Amino acid sequence: MSRLPLICANWKMNYTASEATRFAEIFLSEMAAARNALDAQVEVAIAPPHPVLDRLGGALAGSGIQLAAQNLHADESGAFTGEVSLAMLIDLGCRYALIGHSERRQLFGEGNSDVAAKALRLQGSALRPILCVGETLDERERDTTLQVVGTQILEVLDVADGLSDELVVAYEPTWAIGTGRTATPDMAQEVHAAIRKVLSDRLGEAGGGRIRILYGGSVKPSNAGDLLSQPDVDGALVGGASLDPEAFARIALACLEMS
Repeated sequence: MSRLPLICANWKMNYTASEATRFAEIFLSEMAAARNALDAQVEVAIAPPHPVLDRLGGALAGSGIQLAAQNLHADESGAFTGEVSLAMLIDLGCRYALIGHSERRQLFGEGNSDVAAKALRLQGSALRPILCVGETLDERERDTTLQVVGTQILEVLDVADGLSDELVVAYEPTWAIGTGRTATPDMAQEVHAAIRKVLSDRLGEAGGGRIRILYGGSVKPSNAGDLLSQPDVDGALVGGASLDPEAFARIALACLEMS
């Protein structure tokens, strides 16, 4: 089944609005030759820090590059100091929102139920969830990767049971994030195929076949092509390498070559 590849940058807590504007200038220049192919063959998104969204959105206007949020609150509004709502992100022009990123789980104590509540808030909205799942090094060494990842997905689908085509899943083995260690293409494909089976068992073969599954974990220009060539790898969630506009462009162009 044909799935439109997605390459999404996650800048984490990096870049001011002014720096983001300069990034956009360089990145769009690097991607200029491929501009017409982007919408039809590859989708590209950038998730900057929340204060940067408005300025970056202006710099990317008309380019076809989508905005993504790094997080959102599960409630519609209220007394939640420091949080952002779905309506705020839609108003800023966001197309995607990351939920369940490993750093949110590990550093801020978010569990599967918290992630599921955010997925439910996104369900049926104009903002599409990128559900991040993945195992720790200890879980991989105990050979529980597929169990852990399957549970992370199913606990979300149990609550947000209307999610289907709008869902994107990003597999990010936490032992490969920011460490320079990367799952081999075969390792990535094994887990992606298992994720596809979990989705297909729950949503039907057609439903599971439509959902894009991204790989995230030290993706860089030197390994992007090999990872993206795998049949169940439908794109990448890029961390450190996405802070370099030229490197991020090379990853996006590698994906374009695969499509």
